[in-house]
Amino acid sequence: MHAPGHRYRSTYIPCRPLVTPRLSVVVPFYNVGEYIGDCLDSIARQTWTDFEAILVDDGSPDDSAVIAKDFCTRDSRFRIVQQDNAGLGPARNTGVRHAQGEYLTFVDSDDLVTRHGFQKLVRALDRTGSDFAGGNARRFNNSSGVRPSWLHRQPFMRDRFATHVSEVPDLVLDRMVWNKVYRRSFWDEHGYEFPAIRYEDYPVTLQAHLDAVTVDTIAAPVYYWRERESGESITQQKFQLGNLQDRVTSAGLVMDLADNALPAIRSKLHAHFTQIDLLTLMMAFGAVPEGEEQALVDLAGSLLGRLDPAALERAHRYDRIQHAALRAGDVDLLRRLAIFREEGGLRGGARVLPRPRKRKQYVYNYPGLYDGAVSPELYRVAEQDLTLATSVREVSWVNGKLSVKGTAEIKHLAICESSSLRIDLVIAGLPYPLQVRRYDATDLHGDTSRVGFEVVLDEDLLARCTAGPAHFDVQLKLGRLRRRDKLRGQAAGSPGWPPGAWISPTSWVQPGPGKDGCFAVRRLSDPCRLTSIEHTPDALVLHGRSSFDEPSLFVTRPVSGGEEQVPIKVDGRDFTAWLPIGPILAETNPDDPFSQRTTRAFRLRGPAGEEKLLLWTAGERAMSHAERGRVVTMTRSTGGYVNLHESPIRFAATAVVAAGNMLVARGPDWGEVSFAWRRFLPGSDDYVEVPARRSFSDDGWSAVVDLDALVPVVDPTVERRVSVDPTASLADWILFAVTHDGSAHAVQCEPFLCSRLPLVVRSGTHSLAVRPHAGTLHVEVR
Repeated sequence: MHAPGHRYRSTYIPCRPLVTPRLSVVVPFYNVGEYIGDCLDSIARQTWTDFEAILVDDGSPDDSAVIAKDFCTRDSRFRIVQQDNAGLGPARNTGVRHAQGEYLTFVDSDDLVTRHGFQKLVRALDRTGSDFAGGNARRFNNSSGVRPSWLHRQPFMRDRFATHVSEVPDLVLDRMVWNKVYRRSFWDEHGYEFPAIRYEDYPVTLQAHLDAVTVDTIAAPVYYWRERESGESITQQKFQLGNLQDRVTSAGLVMDLADNALPAIRSKLHAHFTQIDLLTLMMAFGAVPEGEEQALVDLAGSLLGRLDPAALERAHRYDRIQHAALRAGDVDLLRRLAIFREEGGLRGGARVLPRPRKRKQYVYNYPGLYDGAVSPELYRVAEQDLTLATSVREVSWVNGKLSVKGTAEIKHLAICESSSLRIDLVIAGLPYPLQVRRYDATDLHGDTSRVGFEVVLDEDLLARCTAGPAHFDVQLKLGRLRRRDKLRGQAAGSPGWPPGAWISPTSWVQPGPGKDGCFAVRRLSDPCRLTSIEHTPDALVLHGRSSFDEPSLFVTRPVSGGEEQVPIKVDGRDFTAWLPIGPILAETNPDDPFSQRTTRAFRLRGPAGEEKLLLWTAGERAMSHAERGRVVTMTRSTGGYVNLHESPIRFAATAVVAAGNMLVARGPDWGEVSFAWRRFLPGSDDYVEVPARRSFSDDGWSAVVDLDALVPVVDPTVERRVSVDPTASLADWILFAVTHDGSAHAVQCEPFLCSRLPLVVRSGTHSLAVRPHAGTLHVEVR
């Protein structure tokens, strides 16, 4: 490790631009040859063009520098600085010293930025005069697509201008430096420098929040944060004591900054470190090698000792059991607690057993985990922890009636047949009791118990619904316990893409998520709708019906904004619109920097300014056109409205069936590829794969695999650990399309297929569930 203040040898390639740009983008890189090209391309495509990009080669041993230099020769806005390897923090400091812009931002070289991100942040600062602006982020990888970043959900849940961490304590959770644009004068005034450790972002980011007069937050995603294909399992990662030491050092620097901060800021910060960083150290005991246990005990103990006792007291009871084991130095118990938790033992909470007392109490039943080092008091569960947990597992239409299947249970308790379950559909505040069919299903603990239910809504009840969402009120009684909540927890498949249907010539019913995340039902009266699509060689022809006279049709880009009018021919309230494909394919600046996809929505507008989104009622199959390596697809959104997607060709599955002991996926043929089911190894981008037998016909491609081949052979020690939680997947397979040059992409799950999933089949003693995850096709083996 270099001493603080050490200056690193650096050289320029090529010279500075003649005109000083408004924004400087600092991009350090090291050993990222596989990703840096895409990163720099996403920067080059920005709608904000007045920038310089300083690429800092931190002594990278691979071909990253070759790719970076090539970018510099093709785009004068990019220039490269080279230095001996010193780490991410010092490399960022080097980039700042060479930056000339009025504003400053940072991009990690394996990540991506959205095309509108810099523009949104710079324009906010120009408008408000704030010291810096930050925006929302997304997580992404090839196998699971794009998902919201939970770490950024709270700090950037809405647009806020000229605010401060003292007004919005959730900004304490804003740990990263890269989703922001800083005013350079503010940065220099406070002399920020990144420490030469990992987790170097947080000390600088929190200090900036505390020093700023005001900051701006943008709810729109401005940054795409890459994650490993296998996810972020903690105990499955290779144990690295140095990494954990840097994490604790960073936490210490951050807590030093907060010592004199407002109580609300300090409280939020200590709660965050308890929930995230201390938990990471607790989970590391599941992978600590022999000989390093005491070092981990000392390191975790040092962080535990700095945390506010009030934050520790508010932690989950299982966390507190781990804390007690740490204070006692019981390495064996710490290891067993970490493994039990990592392998799913807390999915829904461990089972509890009643203990008779004057007031009924409940005691956690953690099999084989009780230890004399931990007080029995920590195993007791308060009644308020016994909450109602619900899920929606299948949504379908049966003979014109809406069927909703799901589960309802009280966390930690076994649901017996003597329990009672009531479900009401609440329409405009009025409850309508539903007939509930109960059945055995897999509960949160992997056991089979009476948690499953089905309710069926007939046409008369659905006709009472309004455009305002009607929700389901669930009441579960078990002995003296009564729990009540809205129906929540839409699972992947039909609950996430629920199909709608006509219940009369002018009434369409659309189930789906309500405003607060609960499952809801809406009845749309005479909606503007797409009724059919034609595909000509150079256009998509849309036929539909408006709910008002003299409509005009507009296509919008929800992510980046803007709209264009589409020519239509109107006959009364019926209309026909021509959407030329060529101009759509000519668009070279996609809204999503990872999938390279742009999504467009459609709305009809009347002469008096009234407008409605265009509802999809055009059948259960999308319409696609592939040309010159790109594809245009007209399909439906999760809410049932019309979407147009334009992207590079990505193979999509439109059907999945089980035939005997075979699983067959099918889709449209867009080129010569092979197919394979891949399972990524824990904590790694490495994978094992099972080739699928492919065939092509006039109907498209098919990929066939033996179900038995997807059931992995597991060694006894791993099998024992996984069996702690039977609800945890034994394997998660993703279908990939592989081209001749070896490049691969996960096969997409077409929306209308999503609405028909999951498909559950059995292979011997195992259950295999075909599900969509973030738009890609998965098979979970249990």
